[in-house]
Amino acid sequence: MADAPYEEKIERVRERYNKSFRNSPNSPLTAEQKLDFKGLSYFPIDEKFKIIVEMKKLDNQNEITILSSKGDERKYIQFAYIEFDLEGHKNRLTILKPSQHNYLFLPFKDKTTGNETYKGGRYVEVERLSDDKTVVDFNLAYNPLCAYDDRWNCAGIPEENILEIPLSAGQKKYDDYRSTA
Repeated sequence: MADAPYEEKIERVRERYNKSFRNSPNSPLTAEQKLDFKGLSYFPIDEKFKIIVEMKKLDNQNEITILSSKGDERKYIQFAYIEFDLEGHKNRLTILKPSQHNYLFLPFKDKTTGNETYKGGRYVEVERLSDDKTVVDFNLAYNPLCAYDDRWNCAGIPEENILEIPLSAGQKKYDDYRSTA
Protein backbone atom coordinates (compact mmCIF):
# COMPACT_ATOMS: atom_id res chain seq x y z
CA MET A 1 0.00 0.00 0.00
CA ALA A 2 1.23 3.50 -0.81
CA ASP A 3 2.28 5.78 2.02
CA ALA A 4 0.08 8.72 3.02
CA PRO A 5 2.19 11.55 1.51
CA TYR A 6 2.15 9.88 -1.92
CA GLU A 7 -1.59 9.18 -1.72
CA GLU A 8 -2.24 12.75 -0.56
CA LYS A 9 -0.26 14.13 -3.54
CA ILE A 10 -2.35 12.08 -5.98
CA GLU A 11 -5.59 13.07 -4.21
CA ARG A 12 -4.62 16.77 -4.46
CA VAL A 13 -4.04 16.42 -8.21
CA ARG A 14 -7.39 14.66 -8.60
CA GLU A 15 -9.20 17.37 -6.65
CA ARG A 16 -7.62 20.06 -8.87
CA TYR A 17 -9.04 18.20 -11.88
CA ASN A 18 -12.49 18.15 -10.27
CA LYS A 19 -12.39 21.88 -9.47
CA SER A 20 -11.23 22.71 -12.98
CA PHE A 21 -13.92 20.56 -14.58
CA ARG A 22 -16.60 22.12 -12.34
CA ASN A 23 -15.55 25.77 -12.42
CA SER A 24 -13.17 26.64 -15.23
CA PRO A 25 -14.43 28.41 -18.34
CA ASN A 26 -11.92 26.16 -20.16
CA SER A 27 -13.49 22.98 -18.75
CA PRO A 28 -13.95 20.21 -21.31
CA LEU A 29 -17.49 19.75 -19.99
CA THR A 30 -20.49 21.50 -21.48
CA ALA A 31 -22.69 23.68 -19.25
CA GLU A 32 -25.23 20.86 -19.13
CA GLN A 33 -22.59 18.29 -18.14
CA LYS A 34 -21.37 20.60 -15.35
CA LEU A 35 -24.86 20.56 -13.79
CA ASP A 36 -24.65 16.80 -13.14
CA PHE A 37 -20.90 16.62 -12.52
CA LYS A 38 -20.05 15.01 -9.19
CA GLY A 39 -16.36 14.38 -9.82
CA LEU A 40 -14.10 12.27 -11.97
CA SER A 41 -13.92 8.54 -11.42
CA TYR A 42 -10.57 6.89 -10.74
CA PHE A 43 -9.00 3.55 -10.03
CA PRO A 44 -7.68 3.19 -6.46
CA ILE A 45 -4.22 4.69 -5.96
CA ASP A 46 -1.52 2.03 -6.13
CA GLU A 47 2.13 3.06 -5.96
CA LYS A 48 3.20 0.08 -8.12
CA PHE A 49 1.93 2.13 -11.08
CA LYS A 50 4.50 4.89 -10.37
CA ILE A 51 7.48 3.85 -12.46
CA ILE A 52 10.95 5.37 -12.27
CA VAL A 53 12.75 4.16 -15.34
CA GLU A 54 15.52 4.90 -17.80
CA MET A 55 14.32 6.89 -20.79
CA LYS A 56 16.26 5.69 -23.81
CA LYS A 57 16.54 8.29 -26.57
CA LEU A 58 16.09 6.83 -30.02
CA ASP A 59 19.02 7.14 -32.43
CA ASN A 60 16.62 7.56 -35.35
CA GLN A 61 14.01 10.00 -34.15
CA ASN A 62 11.53 9.47 -36.97
CA GLU A 63 8.58 11.73 -37.59
CA ILE A 64 5.29 9.83 -37.58
CA THR A 65 1.74 10.84 -38.41
CA ILE A 66 -1.05 10.11 -35.94
CA LEU A 67 -4.68 10.68 -36.76
CA SER A 68 -6.67 12.82 -34.36
CA SER A 69 -10.18 12.06 -33.10
CA LYS A 70 -11.51 14.21 -35.97
CA GLY A 71 -9.30 12.57 -38.60
CA ASP A 72 -6.67 15.33 -38.82
CA GLU A 73 -3.06 14.32 -39.27
CA ARG A 74 -0.71 15.29 -36.47
CA LYS A 75 3.07 15.02 -36.65
CA TYR A 76 5.14 13.67 -33.78
CA ILE A 77 8.78 12.72 -33.33
CA GLN A 78 9.45 9.27 -31.87
CA PHE A 79 11.74 10.75 -29.22
CA ALA A 80 12.54 7.95 -26.77
CA TYR A 81 11.19 4.79 -25.23
CA ILE A 82 10.82 3.26 -21.80
CA GLU A 83 10.81 -0.38 -20.82
CA PHE A 84 9.35 -1.58 -17.54
CA ASP A 85 8.13 -4.74 -15.85
CA LEU A 86 4.56 -4.62 -14.59
CA GLU A 87 1.87 -7.21 -14.04
CA GLY A 88 4.39 -9.95 -14.88
CA HIS A 89 5.10 -8.55 -18.35
CA LYS A 90 7.95 -6.61 -19.90
CA ASN A 91 6.39 -3.52 -21.47
CA ARG A 92 7.67 -0.89 -23.86
CA LEU A 93 6.14 2.52 -24.67
CA THR A 94 7.34 5.20 -27.07
CA ILE A 95 7.57 8.77 -25.81
CA LEU A 96 6.58 11.29 -28.45
CA LYS A 97 7.50 14.92 -29.00
CA PRO A 98 5.15 17.07 -31.06
CA SER A 99 6.99 18.30 -34.16
CA GLN A 100 6.24 21.97 -33.47
CA HIS A 101 6.63 21.96 -29.64
CA ASN A 102 9.18 21.10 -26.99
CA TYR A 103 7.37 18.82 -24.55
CA LEU A 104 7.11 15.06 -24.19
CA PHE A 105 3.89 13.16 -24.72
CA LEU A 106 2.97 9.58 -23.75
CA PRO A 107 -0.36 8.39 -25.16
CA PHE A 108 -1.31 4.75 -24.55
CA LYS A 109 -3.99 2.08 -24.62
CA ASP A 110 -4.14 -1.00 -22.42
CA LYS A 111 -6.52 -3.86 -21.62
CA THR A 112 -8.87 -1.48 -19.73
CA THR A 113 -9.37 0.66 -22.86
CA GLY A 114 -12.97 0.70 -24.04
CA ASN A 115 -14.19 -1.11 -20.94
CA GLU A 116 -13.22 0.71 -17.76
CA THR A 117 -11.37 3.54 -19.51
CA TYR A 118 -11.99 5.80 -22.50
CA LYS A 119 -12.16 3.95 -25.83
CA GLY A 120 -9.65 6.32 -27.46
CA GLY A 121 -6.92 5.69 -24.90
CA ARG A 122 -5.37 7.86 -22.23
CA TYR A 123 -2.35 10.10 -21.72
CA VAL A 124 0.22 10.34 -18.96
CA GLU A 125 2.84 13.00 -18.33
CA VAL A 126 6.55 12.23 -18.46
CA GLU A 127 8.51 13.80 -15.60
CA ARG A 128 12.21 13.98 -16.37
CA LEU A 129 14.49 13.47 -13.40
CA SER A 130 17.67 13.75 -15.52
CA ASP A 131 18.69 13.28 -19.14
CA ASP A 132 18.02 9.57 -18.90
CA LYS A 133 15.79 8.99 -15.84
CA THR A 134 12.08 9.65 -15.88
CA VAL A 135 8.97 9.12 -13.75
CA VAL A 136 5.82 7.82 -15.39
CA ASP A 137 2.99 7.68 -12.85
CA PHE A 138 -0.03 5.90 -14.29
CA ASN A 139 -2.05 6.93 -11.20
CA LEU A 140 -2.05 10.31 -12.96
CA ALA A 141 -3.16 8.93 -16.35
CA TYR A 142 -5.95 11.09 -17.75
CA ASN A 143 -8.48 11.09 -20.54
CA PRO A 144 -8.01 13.34 -23.56
CA LEU A 145 -10.51 16.21 -23.77
CA CYS A 146 -12.44 14.50 -26.57
CA ALA A 147 -13.57 11.88 -24.01
CA TYR A 148 -15.99 14.51 -22.63
CA ASP A 149 -17.37 16.25 -25.68
CA ASP A 150 -17.02 15.89 -29.48
CA ARG A 151 -16.03 19.55 -29.91
CA TRP A 152 -12.49 18.62 -28.82
CA ASN A 153 -9.91 17.18 -31.19
CA CYS A 154 -7.38 14.83 -29.61
CA ALA A 155 -4.33 12.92 -30.77
CA GLY A 156 -4.77 9.20 -31.31
CA ILE A 157 -2.60 6.43 -29.92
CA PRO A 158 0.26 5.01 -32.00
CA GLU A 159 0.18 1.25 -32.47
CA GLU A 160 3.44 0.74 -30.58
CA ASN A 161 1.80 2.20 -27.44
CA ILE A 162 -0.90 -0.45 -27.08
CA LEU A 163 -0.10 -2.56 -24.03
CA GLU A 164 -1.14 -6.18 -23.56
CA ILE A 165 -1.81 -5.69 -19.84
CA PRO A 166 -4.47 -3.81 -17.87
CA LEU A 167 -3.27 -0.57 -16.25
CA SER A 168 -5.88 -0.21 -13.53
CA ALA A 169 -4.65 3.24 -12.59
CA GLY A 170 -5.67 6.83 -13.27
CA GLN A 171 -8.94 8.15 -14.69
CA LYS A 172 -11.79 5.91 -15.74
CA LYS A 173 -14.13 6.63 -18.62
CA TYR A 174 -16.67 9.44 -18.62
CA ASP A 175 -19.75 7.20 -18.09
CA ASP A 176 -18.51 6.48 -14.57
CA TYR A 177 -18.05 10.13 -13.57
CA ARG A 178 -21.65 10.95 -12.78
CA SER A 179 -21.83 8.31 -10.08
CA THR A 180 -18.89 9.47 -7.93
CA ALA A 181 -19.28 11.58 -4.86
